[in-house]
Amino acid sequence: MNPSNAPQFQQLPLLDILSQNLTDAIYLIDPISSNILWVNKAGYESLQMREEEVLNHSVLSLQKDVVGLQQWHSIANVIRENEKFTFNGRHLRKDGTELPVEVNTSAFTHDGKEYFLSIARDISSRRALEAETQGREEQIWLAINACTDGLWDWEIKSGTVYFSPQLKRMLGYGPEEMPPIVDTWKNNVHPDDFPLVLQSLEEHIEGTRERYEAVYRMRNRNGHFIWVHDLGCVSLRTPEGEAIRVTGMVKDITDYKQQEFKLLELATYDELTKLRNRREFTRIFDEQLDAALQQQKSLSLCLFDFDLFKTINDRFGHLAGDLVLKETAALLSKQLSTNDYLFRWGGEEFALICINTTQDEAYNIAEELRLTLSNFVLQHKDHSIRITGSFGISSYPTHGSTQSSLFLAADSALYQAKSAGRNCVRISAKK
Repeated sequence: MNPSNAPQFQQLPLLDILSQNLTDAIYLIDPISSNILWVNKAGYESLQMREEEVLNHSVLSLQKDVVGLQQWHSIANVIRENEKFTFNGRHLRKDGTELPVEVNTSAFTHDGKEYFLSIARDISSRRALEAETQGREEQIWLAINACTDGLWDWEIKSGTVYFSPQLKRMLGYGPEEMPPIVDTWKNNVHPDDFPLVLQSLEEHIEGTRERYEAVYRMRNRNGHFIWVHDLGCVSLRTPEGEAIRVTGMVKDITDYKQQEFKLLELATYDELTKLRNRREFTRIFDEQLDAALQQQKSLSLCLFDFDLFKTINDRFGHLAGDLVLKETAALLSKQLSTNDYLFRWGGEEFALICINTTQDEAYNIAEELRLTLSNFVLQHKDHSIRITGSFGISSYPTHGSTQSSLFLAADSALYQAKSAGRNCVRISAKK
């Protein structure tokens, strides 16, 4: 165990026991000659050798990826300059087979003499797992590619974008068409939809949204617009957290949207809540904003939705969820004045237009609605159901003078409210 030229350390039986029972190989090396001065049991057994066959042999005869003393001395200098030097290489077993290893080496001095201590770990299982994982990732990528209408992969710094053949086909292009740059995508998004889409994407890249998701219109080769559902996330960041790549998938939902529009056209009021619907919101908001612009009066918009509403449907059933929407809509409507218009935007989402109302006044209105919700208890069968809401506010002229700009600001404020823990009101920080 201790050849004549190995350093004579004080006898430490416990350390000797530990080193001989470690599963990692340990080598004590002479930095000048590269000879192995001491090796533990795992070290010589991993090489299929006896202890005496390893001692005083050069690591060059055991390490396939280090050739000659010149290369060894170059590596030795790097080891001396670092507290720990990691090297991935291949050890040669006695039967000629190779053992992939990760070697961590450090330098130290004892009794005025320098030594290297190397700990080598067998990474053959890790390599096999990495190969299997890579294969599975490729299989998953192929499956996703086959199941969706299109995939994209955007490298932010260079501005290059990979558009999958399915995505190109969805838009009517051939596999060699569509320049692989981000402007190809930007130029085909409907101008009215682009601000909200871009906001969602930027907020995700900045880390304020968990993922990027948007429903918008996209121009196809014939110049017509189709509706798409776009979903993605940052797939690669720098160690400092800066986004490098964003990857996502697109699905053509044109048929679904057309059916939705037909249903919206059947009525101006939502059948369940009896509130005005989204179509009416667009019409009334345009009318009231035009009036505010002409008369130089304030106008506020509040977007809100119920927190964690899905849990109600999951726990009590969709009938209970519908009852909550119906009862809360009636309850909130009673609190509003004739200057307020309440709309069901969709699902558990609502919009409120407040005429001749400043952002501070709108905040007070929203806060009263929030308190009403938090104090409301719905008895359903043997259960007491409670609900809270998150509210986002924007106002003319502070946050813009168009429906699009005000909606973007209110939507951002709503997201801020959710990020702050839900059950609160936030005024948009966007100017």
